[in-house]
Amino acid sequence: MNVVFMGTPEFAVPTLEALVKEHNVTAVVTQPDKPKGRGKKMMFSAVKEKALEYGLTVYQPEKVKDSDFVQVLKELAPDIMVVVAFGQILSEEILNIPKYGCINVHGSLLPEYRGAAPIQWSIIHGREYGGVTTMYMAKGLDSGDMILKAQEKIRDDDTYGSLYDRLSVIGADLLIKTLELIESGEAPRTPQNEAEATAAPMITREMERINWNDRADNIVNLIKGLNPQPVAHTLLKGEKLKIWFAEKEGKGYTGTPGEIVDVRKKDFVVMTADGAVAVKEVQAQGGKKMTTDAYMRGHAIDKGTILE
Repeated sequence: MNVVFMGTPEFAVPTLEALVKEHNVTAVVTQPDKPKGRGKKMMFSAVKEKALEYGLTVYQPEKVKDSDFVQVLKELAPDIMVVVAFGQILSEEILNIPKYGCINVHGSLLPEYRGAAPIQWSIIHGREYGGVTTMYMAKGLDSGDMILKAQEKIRDDDTYGSLYDRLSVIGADLLIKTLELIESGEAPRTPQNEAEATAAPMITREMERINWNDRADNIVNLIKGLNPQPVAHTLLKGEKLKIWFAEKEGKGYTGTPGEIVDVRKKDFVVMTADGAVAVKEVQAQGGKKMTTDAYMRGHAIDKGTILE
């Protein structure tokens, strides 16, 4: 099939790679280049970098719904459009262009976690499983009819980053199977149960600050769900301390939520509303990510200190 691919972040790259092997990718659409870092150097999206490696035609419209770009898509006349974490909403006019419609690869087991951050929310909420769903795109947010699903166990040591990496590969395989079924006319089309729908909105800055008055499980899941982006943090003596990884502590500590109740050789322990957590990986303000024991070799951590 002739495919137009729309995607932006690293999550979309394995699907693009799989499509190039199995189908004719006539064009790639991705978000415009953005300035990054202190030097504000213009950076390509992960999808653009991969597309250029393959010598594919790349389009980067500011607004995909603009009439001039819609005309470009019509002239490309794709059999199907594949969308993976593209970052812009497609108009109904665009959805109606391809012969077989627009197919989305979404990082959740729909109808759970519709929205921008499904993988992060599945970890933050302590779900047992994450997954990927392929679906026919419709006008609503991630509300189209489902085609195939793949379930993936969320491991105890999973972070947003590790689950993201696995689901990106699972999603690529699922998309190829989906296209095979569509080509043969055997693709299922299962409407989503609206009563079971949940939202996965973008992570806000307010969410990044750890609330030590919360339960230990919730704090650990938040830390894992924001690793590696944007990373949860607390204040230690008035300075931001990012916490990359923590585990629930089994010992029976007592103290005030946010209080450092133990300092050990490799970590330190912080009290929460219903138990304690052991902080394993941190990053000082202006510093680099490191293990907690490495951090403590250069920074004094005192028992009784209150994190805010």
